[in-house]
Amino acid sequence: MKKTSIFEHQESYTIHEVAQRSGLSIPTLRYYEEIGLVPDVGRDPSSGHRRYRADTLQIIESLANLRAVGMSIEEMRTYLTLREQGDETAVEKRDLFQAHAEEVEKQMARLRIHQRYLSLKVAYWDARARGDLDDAARIAQEYESIVKDLRS
Repeated sequence: MKKTSIFEHQESYTIHEVAQRSGLSIPTLRYYEEIGLVPDVGRDPSSGHRRYRADTLQIIESLANLRAVGMSIEEMRTYLTLREQGDETAVEKRDLFQAHAEEVEKQMARLRIHQRYLSLKVAYWDARARGDLDDAARIAQEYESIVKDLRS
């Protein structure tokens, strides 16, 4: 009787296919597996190469999305733990995403200040290049007013 593996009965993917589908690099996939974010990945019995099941690919695609929005490894780990528990943890999942959305908003506010400062510096040096020292002085006062925000 011929011995069969699970890979002969269900769809599976190579690490290259998973990297291409998820947008994660092969080293990142291996790292996520090493730290336990990605559940046990099977091996092809004939080659020993990793073979990812469809359900594992779904988890990896979720991780790729979480990474893309800047979630930390710990936030990803928390999400995966909550995900396994289904809708019973809907409130906790909502709170996790809400907290991260609020952090992203804070980052965006800081970036808006950075952008404003840089725009003012461009305008300042443009005024200096034109020889308009009055305009340069006015702009310098304006960007000085945001310096404290820039450093916070």
